[in-house]
Amino acid sequence: MGAAADSGILGGALALAERNVPRYTSYPSAPHFTSAVTPEVYRAWLDELPQGARISLYIHVPFCTELCLYCGCNTRAVRRRGPVDAYAEQLIAEIKMLESLNGARLTHLHWGGGTPSILGPRWFETIAAQLATQFDLSELKEHAIELDPRRLDRPLTATLKAIGVNRASLGLQDASPHVQHAIGRIQPFEDTERVAGWLRDAGIDNLNLDLMYGLPTQSVADVARTAELACSLRPQRLALFGYAHVPWFKTHQRLIDTAALPGASERLEQAAVAAETFAGFGYQAIGLDHFALPDDELSMAAREGRLHRNFQGYTTDDADALIGVGASSIGKLPQGFIQNAPDTAGYARNIAAGRFATVKGLALTDDDRLRASIIERLMCDLVLDLDRFGGVAAFAREYEELQSLARQGLVTIDGARIAVTAAGRPYVRIAAAAFDTYLAAAQKRHSVAV
Repeated sequence: MGAAADSGILGGALALAERNVPRYTSYPSAPHFTSAVTPEVYRAWLDELPQGARISLYIHVPFCTELCLYCGCNTRAVRRRGPVDAYAEQLIAEIKMLESLNGARLTHLHWGGGTPSILGPRWFETIAAQLATQFDLSELKEHAIELDPRRLDRPLTATLKAIGVNRASLGLQDASPHVQHAIGRIQPFEDTERVAGWLRDAGIDNLNLDLMYGLPTQSVADVARTAELACSLRPQRLALFGYAHVPWFKTHQRLIDTAALPGASERLEQAAVAAETFAGFGYQAIGLDHFALPDDELSMAAREGRLHRNFQGYTTDDADALIGVGASSIGKLPQGFIQNAPDTAGYARNIAAGRFATVKGLALTDDDRLRASIIERLMCDLVLDLDRFGGVAAFAREYEELQSLARQGLVTIDGARIAVTAAGRPYVRIAAAAFDTYLAAAQKRHSVAV
């Protein structure tokens, strides 16, 4: 192949990297949810779950003491206890409304945000006690929490251990002072190192570290150094997320200087150097953006083809239903998706009235379920056998669309078998998008692919 052809392929790949596509933590993705799914619909769906169903629970805490400029989460800054205490009471009230699930087997529990630690020991203990009253916790495999290392102390660490937390995800993002200044999050690496030690001392041994690339003023060298520092803590898992610049959706991101953001080519280089660094420390690549030690459950699930993907990313969670609690939280039941009111005021009004805060969702069709399975397998395994899903003829349009990725060396196609190449791993969302019938119809705005 000549230099001109190589240049054309490279240019095509860079153009793909700048395409806006979903992260495919669900299919259909959240922008396609509608108001047709009401609190009454959600209640009916809950009532239809069988006795003894296996449940995964996500609890969202939409508060931080201050906002980081890069943040794409549903959260807001608070400095007073009042809103936090009131919200904690609303969480308990919503959990009590799940009475049709009393006795269900809770297999996974995840606290996210925001900054969940803002609740403090008293509310963690109270909410955990309520969960123990309603659910069967004897099969709880993973009790995880997202933590800001700047917002944790030893007493709270002890509380987390006491309520059963066995996995913690620490936000590191980037260890370089100039990048931290540009994103409004000053966090010396020593803070992360100290908190990792506290958690392990308390017996919370399973640690995840979250890193980011594509941040303002961030260089390839910054990413490489941060990756090395992260690996020095020997977490079981690492996640590497590309910064999603969506100022039309998250207005505080307008404070970020867009001229300081790396371009598509540099973003690709940053992601590659981080992956190479992780591999050098013995971590295995999982799907699009996760890495784990070979003996970690996530690595084993990936090798055995039983990896899953949900709103928390890659997971071993295979529960019958995901129940979301709190403002903006999303749940998935066999019948479809539901999402709570994103604003804390709207959420509070609904809970105070004794009804679920569901404001939108989506009832799944058989075609949705089929395509969701296809997309999940592609995102998790990086390999897809279309014969398992009806054969090539059933997806002629999609098959043809994937040919262009094959010509660029991003996938290989052998009959019904589609495999993402090493070069194509960063573009797996593009391959998945070929099976997304909602994307072209609605043209919702999403983050760039790489």
